[in-house]
Amino acid sequence: MGKIITENDLRSHPPAPGTRRYEVEEGTFVAESARSWLEKREIELVMVPRGTTSGTMSRTPVPDRGNRTYLDAATGLGLGREKPEEMTHLRGNLLVKKTHPRIAFRGKLDSLEAAVLEAQALAHRDNQPGIRDDLGEVLEHLRMVLGAEVKNEPLGELPLMGMDQAQVRRVSHHVKEELGIDHPIPSWEMGELALRLNTIRTQVREAELAAAAAFEAPGEAPRPDIIRELNRLSSGVYIIFCRLIASQ
Repeated sequence: MGKIITENDLRSHPPAPGTRRYEVEEGTFVAESARSWLEKREIELVMVPRGTTSGTMSRTPVPDRGNRTYLDAATGLGLGREKPEEMTHLRGNLLVKKTHPRIAFRGKLDSLEAAVLEAQALAHRDNQPGIRDDLGEVLEHLRMVLGAEVKNEPLGELPLMGMDQAQVRRVSHHVKEELGIDHPIPSWEMGELALRLNTIRTQVREAELAAAAAFEAPGEAPRPDIIRELNRLSSGVYIIFCRLIASQ
């Protein structure tokens, strides 16, 4: 996955006073909230070829500390200058086994993002720009979840499809009142896009369970913000699914 720039990144590392141009490498995902943050300050967001940027967020290199260049996150023991192949980054120079619950959770998010992108392609093929754009917002939120988890940063509550958390919950629970249809029972006759949306809904639930397992593990700090956001995204995808069915 490419680089991610969120509003929190910009607030933590703001452009220098007087900056009028903020460069990011092509392929960087810039959250909509970060774009708005720049726009309000009349700073132009410019995409430039890889390796030519002067203003992107870059990955901090791991400094050479000899035997303690890399550390086992569970024991604090030094692992040498070379990262063991059977381990991966938790954050910074802290490494964990690839079976660690946090890494399993990241894998669920990665698979989920891939599924959303495929559904966007289907929506575009089927001339459903509203569905495609709503899924784009879901994708943005998933990337924010990943960024908040990797960086150990809080995840603020953001609107989803123009709705706050309470509104998302209300619409998803009162489909008849809000969208004019009964809660739909999935059927093959609904078509490929509808079934893909239903699958994504289940995958969001799986990611939520993986997050619960990761952050309930010994030594882990609870992340109710991430659990809450995934729960809301599951409802959001269900709303997208129901809107499609209501339009057929």
